[in-house]
Amino acid sequence: MAPKAAAKGKKSKKTIRTFHIDCHHPVEDNIMSISKFEEFLKQKIKVDGKVGNLGKNVSVTSNKTKINVTSDIDFSKRYLKYLSKKYLKVTFNSIILN
Repeated sequence: MAPKAAAKGKKSKKTIRTFHIDCHHPVEDNIMSISKFEEFLKQKIKVDGKVGNLGKNVSVTSNKTKINVTSDIDFSKRYLKYLSKKYLKVTFNSIILN
């Protein structure tokens, strides 16, 4: 049996993942500010095990009520959900304490 030849010349397919976070209702109810949430994401997203190391791989942009996260590397939706919940907990606690 002949060994299978390794596939030469094949490039790994580079996927660009885009996530949209709709913050219409919290922004409308003045629970959160979209610009502060964008800054929070830019500071807290980990790339290669380092916080705030977005570089060219990950970009975070915002519109009036939406946050767009675009990634050239593997990135999970679950991680964005985790960071969103963390931000809402922090802002909710600051609203209650004031």
